Amino acid sequence: MTKIRNLFTSESVSEGHPDKVCDRISDAILDAALEVDPLSRTAVETLATREKIIISGEVTTTAKLDYEKIARDVVRSIGYTSPELGIGADSMEVEVNITTQSPDIAQGVNHSMDTSSIGAGDQGIMFGYATDETENYMPLPLVMAHKMVRYATALRKNGELKFARPDMKSQVTVDYTDPEDIKISAVVFSCQHNPDIEIEELRKQIKEKVLLPVIASFGYPMADDIRFFINPTGKFVIGGPLGDTGLTGRKIIVDTYGGSAPHGGGAFSGKDPTKVDRSAAYAARYAAKNIVAAGLARRCMIQLSYAIGVSEPVSISLETYGTETVSKDVILKALMEDKVFDFTPAGIIAKFSLQKPPFRYQDLAAYGHFGRPDLDLPFEYLDKVEILKKLCK
Repeated sequence: MTKIRNLFTSESVSEGHPDKVCDRISDAILDAALEVDPLSRTAVETLATREKIIISGEVTTTAKLDYEKIARDVVRSIGYTSPELGIGADSMEVEVNITTQSPDIAQGVNHSMDTSSIGAGDQGIMFGYATDETENYMPLPLVMAHKMVRYATALRKNGELKFARPDMKSQVTVDYTDPEDIKISAVVFSCQHNPDIEIEELRKQIKEKVLLPVIASFGYPMADDIRFFINPTGKFVIGGPLGDTGLTGRKIIVDTYGGSAPHGGGAFSGKDPTKVDRSAAYAARYAAKNIVAAGLARRCMIQLSYAIGVSEPVSISLETYGTETVSKDVILKALMEDKVFDFTPAGIIAKFSLQKPPFRYQDLAAYGHFGRPDLDLPFEYLDKVEILKKLCK
């Protein structure tokens, strides 16, 4: 009988993917607003289709925002400089439909029902996850998929992949059949390209310059029967918004844990930190990562839930998948009674300096919001490890 293999797959997309173009424009608007007015409220949705960018949503800020310039600067920085590439930063049309935040929402955020602090900007559920299978406490398939498109993009920008255009996708399958012998089972990579490159030459360069070096950097072996699917349909000249409509918030699994953990459904990009879709998801990740780093579990998932206008979470849930080294009740006590972590919106914002962050939100718009060694992200700090060890003996 053939042995059944335990395979798991995650995907990533580059900054040139149409949805990621939209995420970055939305977050660039947030960055511009917070730079002038840290109390700005934003909920920005961007749509990209062919030669048009549509910016809509709610913004309340004292900053004078040039939405059109922000959009053009983002598109240009990604590498979309002419319509034939996917969209042209200077030739595209930009339509702006922005209003202010609803006063009905603002009243609950400005003054919470349960304290004098701010309340959650909406109801909802958020998840945080961590695993010890990689050094940044993220799932291996996703981290590898992110690195492939990030590395290929860097090679495109420095001229080493001269044929490459901005739109790319990756997918990595990991064989977990033997937990002591994890292997890379399959890789899918699609790269938008210039029309004059031969497909076999493209496949050769992508495999040799991107995929094999990235896989080697993780130290995991490739399965004997590993499969590579590089531009499997062949030609991929038409990309970006010319090939597919983009929309903010449509890559939430890519943004988080690649399917290894649940997702509450709320997107991040374009939302200021009073929106718990974003800030509480960061806090849940922070708690889960510190729990795993403290050796209390090898895998950890935390769920938080909120009611609009209420500062304290409605619920806190913990899952350690049978990998815990102490009782789950002990860990829950640290979360709920000892309150090692402040899960109120005001506490989260203050802890991570989310209204004046040491990072740009737009830099999170591609390649994931978590496990980013290239960015200084306060919600990735491991500063609660020692107190967790003491409380959870």
